[in-house]
Amino acid sequence: MADEKRYFFDEPKNVRLVLYALYGCCAFLLLIDFFIHRHVIHNWERLIGFYAIYGFVVCTFIVLGAKVLRTVLMRGEDYYKREERQAKTNEGREPGDA
Repeated sequence: MADEKRYFFDEPKNVRLVLYALYGCCAFLLLIDFFIHRHVIHNWERLIGFYAIYGFVVCTFIVLGAKVLRTVLMRGEDYYKREERQAKTNEGREPGDA
């Protein structure tokens, strides 16, 4: 398997490079928060890093909500096969038969 194709993210060095770029962007955006003037409506929007904190909290709630929703909506692995089997057993019956 020496000829197996290598992709960009197969190298740990490249993964670290992308993570450092992401951290750099986050630091830059937090830094310019000190220098830009925002037109705010509510006082809590004046907090430094408010939108970063708000985004993190909301994203966390979305993930946790999706985990709860998954338990409600999840079907078994054989969900469709069960329906097929049930339809096949009901094929020969007349409507109204028990």
